[in-house]
Amino acid sequence: MIQVSHLTKRFGSGATAIHDLNFEIQPGEIVGFLGPNGAGKSTTMNIITGLTPSTEGHVKVNGYDVFENPIEVKKQIGFLPEHPPLYPEMRVEDYLKFAAQIRQVENANIKIAVDLALQKTNIAHVRHRLIGNLSKGYRQRVGIAQALVHRPQVLILDEPTVGLDPKQIIEIRELIQSLKGEHIVILSSHILPEVTAVCERIIVIHQGKIVFQGSIEEVLLQTKRGTIYYLKVREISQKAVQMIQQIEGVNSVSIEAKASRLIIGIVSDVSHIQEKIIEIAVKEGMGILEFYPEKMSFEDVFLQLTQS
Repeated sequence: MIQVSHLTKRFGSGATAIHDLNFEIQPGEIVGFLGPNGAGKSTTMNIITGLTPSTEGHVKVNGYDVFENPIEVKKQIGFLPEHPPLYPEMRVEDYLKFAAQIRQVENANIKIAVDLALQKTNIAHVRHRLIGNLSKGYRQRVGIAQALVHRPQVLILDEPTVGLDPKQIIEIRELIQSLKGEHIVILSSHILPEVTAVCERIIVIHQGKIVFQGSIEEVLLQTKRGTIYYLKVREISQKAVQMIQQIEGVNSVSIEAKASRLIIGIVSDVSHIQEKIIEIAVKEGMGILEFYPEKMSFEDVFLQLTQS
């Protein structure tokens, strides 16, 4: 479990990278840490992993305080930074053995740990190749393997698919999904499809502050300021339009004559209003063909949350 409370980071220049962050992540969760470039994502990840000290606040990983017990915390965490710490002149297997040694894996268990990391990341067939000769997608897999080699309970991935081609991105996403339940996974990214494809829950950060945390469904509901419904009919009745406009909770009604469609803005008690709209349309013989809400894309939601 990760507990972050009142986390703040200020630099000597006076700039505040993050301000008063508070969140918890439960065992087995895959959580997206989402925000535009410069929002404070990497700073937060670096503090959680113990690479950067905070100015204020506390971080606990499985009960250990990052600042009071940094060595114990590092044992709990596997970290893939945005630029993986790879040595291109080393062979994949030798590099993972080295990573296991510096993570204090017992000598008797290093071979088993390396084999398991190679298997999980599906790179066993390139174990004897030089890292510098691998494609970027395979280098990312090696980076994830080094983060997994000591079997951490927490896996933090900072922009794991940046610079990859579409096929490699899909493969990395599938790899991350396969880790669900075994590890806490924090996926830091500004790539929206990546987050929606693999994460159960998201934390959105903007200008160093959390502007939302919850499930994808919750963020879609919370950011809708009212709901737009489309009513497509065989024949538009002006009387019905007037009656719909008078329903309490209906904010606006406009007509698309060519499409034989009404665009209805609803601001409250959606289910009750839906029933009244349908009742009026049927009573006035409009002939309902379709009745559906406007679908708000996650990109729209993200822009709405992160506008200054």
